Amino acid sequence: MTSSIDSLQLNSKLLNTSSPVIQWYPGHIAKAEHLLSHSIASVDLIIEVRDARVPFSSTHPRLKLWCQDKKHVLVMNRRDMINDNTLYIWDSWLRLHGETPWWCDAKLGTGIKQLQKAIISTNTTFNERRIARGMRARPVRAIVLGFPNVGKSALINRLAKQKIAPSARRAGITRSLNWVRVCKEIDLLDSPGILPPRLDDQRGALLLAICDNIGEAAYNVELISISFLRILQQLSTISNIGFEMNYLEQKYNVRLPINLVNSLDWLRFAAEQHTNGDLIRMSQRLLDDFRRSHLGRIALELPPGTHIGS
Repeated sequence: MTSSIDSLQLNSKLLNTSSPVIQWYPGHIAKAEHLLSHSIASVDLIIEVRDARVPFSSTHPRLKLWCQDKKHVLVMNRRDMINDNTLYIWDSWLRLHGETPWWCDAKLGTGIKQLQKAIISTNTTFNERRIARGMRARPVRAIVLGFPNVGKSALINRLAKQKIAPSARRAGITRSLNWVRVCKEIDLLDSPGILPPRLDDQRGALLLAICDNIGEAAYNVELISISFLRILQQLSTISNIGFEMNYLEQKYNVRLPINLVNSLDWLRFAAEQHTNGDLIRMSQRLLDDFRRSHLGRIALELPPGTHIGS
């Protein structure tokens, strides 16, 4: 069996007129974005960090503008949260489109040594030009950019081999721009998660909320979990994506069939089984289980036109 999927088409089908509007632009992000243009002007390299579960939705729409005259390194963090087949598909697609992704798990340190070598290599090229102009060599100055809670601070801590940037798996921990000396070749500027002032792509906003890349104040957890169940139902029809609906049955002992109509019924039944009928608690539990990979290693997006064969 062979299946094909366009992630943009898939998820747009899941957003109908009843879908919640998601907007989040807290003050510390607004302040950081105001300072960002000056900060970018002072760096040599932009290290972009994306969430490997949602590679499209976790890239800032203004990134190409910021990178116009800067070196760019793409980090796909949380590689541990998608299966190997999906990683290969994304890696091939990105390289085909001129990107060189560095796949990392900042929590465990996977891929950090290779990434550091890639950053240092840009330093070598940069300093060769400086020396040719009669200037002294210096560390490469890089800024780490990405949406909230994609693992920027955890990545910096791994590169520096010590905890020098505050890190936690929730959005909004880093609230200011801070320079960090990683090693003699690299100075990094840690920045708060940057979001557009307005989330016009509500499909992407939904996926960011599911992945915990947007503050909880921006959405209704019950509505998000119902949308998440619908997405899982769609993903389960794609071979080798890393998810089957029987995972939910096994984990929660809920045998009520799920489809795009009765996701709320499934959630209610699960709440009766596990949270004394509390839909909010059950919704939060479902999302937390996904965010901790307790439902499997699941990517919520795939490249357009991707064909996946079993």
